[in-house]
Order: sequence, then structure tokens, then C-alpha cells
Amino acid sequence: MSQDLTLEQVTPRKSFIQKLALGGLMTLIFAVLVASYISTDIDPFKLYEKRHNAFEYLFGRELNEVDRQSALDQARRLPEIIAFEESYQEVKKRHLAQGQKLDPVAMQREARKIAETRMAAVSPAEREAIVQEEYTRISDEKTGGYFPPETARTHIKEYTIALIETMAIAIWGTLIAFIAAIPMAMFAAKNTLELMIQGDGTHQRIIRWFGQFTARRMLDFCRGFNEFVMALIFVAVIGLGPYAGVLALAIHTFGILGKVFSEAIEQIEAGQVEAVAASGAGPAQIMAFSVIPQVMPLIVSYTLLRFEANVRSATILGFVGAGGIGFLMFDKINGYLYREVCTMMIMVIVSVTLIDYMCGILRRRFV
Repeated sequence: MSQDLTLEQVTPRKSFIQKLALGGLMTLIFAVLVASYISTDIDPFKLYEKRHNAFEYLFGRELNEVDRQSALDQARRLPEIIAFEESYQEVKKRHLAQGQKLDPVAMQREARKIAETRMAAVSPAEREAIVQEEYTRISDEKTGGYFPPETARTHIKEYTIALIETMAIAIWGTLIAFIAAIPMAMFAAKNTLELMIQGDGTHQRIIRWFGQFTARRMLDFCRGFNEFVMALIFVAVIGLGPYAGVLALAIHTFGILGKVFSEAIEQIEAGQVEAVAASGAGPAQIMAFSVIPQVMPLIVSYTLLRFEANVRSATILGFVGAGGIGFLMFDKINGYLYREVCTMMIMVIVSVTLIDYMCGILRRRFV
């Protein structure tokens, strides 16, 4: 009877402690949320207040009279600039052909005389056509905005070639990571490591612990660095080009796939492994006929998911010189050619959508 009373007294006290701990935890979570909300300067109304800026950034701004006059003044100077540049190149070429010493001041003086003669021969209609074309270009540049996107055939062809290169970077980065991640996942998973290094002796246990620790830390290291940072390193080491992007994606994706695959291997059904082992199969046969078939759906599904993500990542890697359409996009952004950037963004979105659709078909066949 006294024991029952003791239990009745202990139970409310234990429940009170649990409620107190839960309350403390909720208070801590709430405090972290409030502090992070303040530090990140979140303001739900700020985007609405800045909506006009967003509209101008996306669709361009309306030019005022000062902007139009400035654009017209710049356009009117273009015919003289073209005539002078062409004349200067002709004078320079002639001096080089005659073996004369190049005197920049004298050549510029001679080029100006030739340019004046050329400008006198240009008809007003031709001059006005050049001015209007340049005025349209400058006005369009001053207007800015992403819409409407650029649709010139020559530009579309250039972007398509760059997009194909981006796809190639994502394909090879994912493929290299996939091939390397499967064997590494075997060493990072405890159950498969026990199949490869059997025995309960001290040496076997130390080897298994060290092997798993080393494999997991290597995977941590590979996925600990963002692929953007790795691309910066490889571009500095091997130079500009898609190869740097492939290596950056492969290392980062290897770390992610290796961790996911190893965790999936540790969750497999032990009964199937024991059944294959009971038939006299060796470690390699057990992995081939019991371990891999159980995790194959997850391997296929997550590898395809990473490939989709790598297509987007490969686009960003081009910003640091790792090739692909991102390299062109960064160049156009620096030149304030936002409509061409918009075209490339649309092409990337469409390609990712198509890849997602095709990967969905593959998932249904394997998963």
C-alpha cells in the first residue's frame, strides 16, 4: 500500500518536471525565433512599399526628356567616331606596310582629315539611319528591364550552345560523384563494413571503426564546401572552363550522395542479407545480390534529384568562370543587357522542367 502511495506521489512530480522542461524548451525556441526575426530585418510590408522599384527593374523605366536628349547626343557622335576609327586603322595599316615609324599624333591628324572627307561624302539619309539605330540602342539600354526578352536568332543559337555545355557539366559532375559514392557508402555504412571486415576481435573492431570514421569524415569534408567555393579554387588552379565546374560539382555531389546512400544501406532489411549469406555467398556477392537491390530505388531517385539540382548549380558556377551559360549570363549582367539575361533564364527554366519530366519517367521505371 505504501509502495502504491509512493508511485502516486512520484508520478505528478515527474509530470511537472516534464512540463517545466517542455515549457523551457518552447521559451528558448520562441526567443531564438524573435532574435533571428529582428536580426534579419524581416518586414512583410517592405516589398509592397518597394513594388515600384521592382516593376522598373523587371520591365524598365520610362525615359524623361533629359535621358532622351543625352541618348540623342551620344548617337549623333557615332558617325564621326566610326569614320575616325576606320580612317585611323587604314593609316596605321599603310604605315606598317611601308615600314614607317608609327607616330600616334601624326596618324591621328591624318586620320581626322580622311574622316572629314568621308563624312562629307556620307548622305544625310545614311547619317540619320546610323544615328537613329544608335539612339534606339542607347535608349533601350537606359530603359533597362528584363522584359521583353531578347529573341534574335543569333543570340538564341549562342545561348543554346552554352546551355548544352552547362548540361554536360551537370551530367559529368553527377556521374563521377555517383560512381565514387557507391563504394564509399559501403565503407561509411556499419553493416556493410562488418561484411567486408568480419570478426569480433579487437583488431577487426578497430579497423572497422577507423574505416567508418575516415569514410564519414571524408564525406563531411566534400559536402562541407559549397560547389561555388570549390569552383573558385579549381578555376584558380586549372584555369577557366567547364572542367573546373565538373570537378566542383563532382566533389560536392559525392559528399551528399555518399551520406544518403550509406544511411540507406544501414536501414536495409537484415533478413535478406542473412539469407544470401546462409547460401554461402561472399561479401561481394552479398552486396551485389542483397544490399544493392534493396537500396537501388533510393539510389536512382536521389541521384536524379541531385542531377536536377546540379543543372541549376552548373549555371551559377559559370559566374566564376566555370563555363556554360552562366558565364554568358554573368557577362551580360555586367553589361546591363538584362533582356538577354532574361532569355537565358527562361531557357534554363525550360530545360530544368524538361529534365524533371524525363527524370520522372526514369523514376517510375526503377522505383
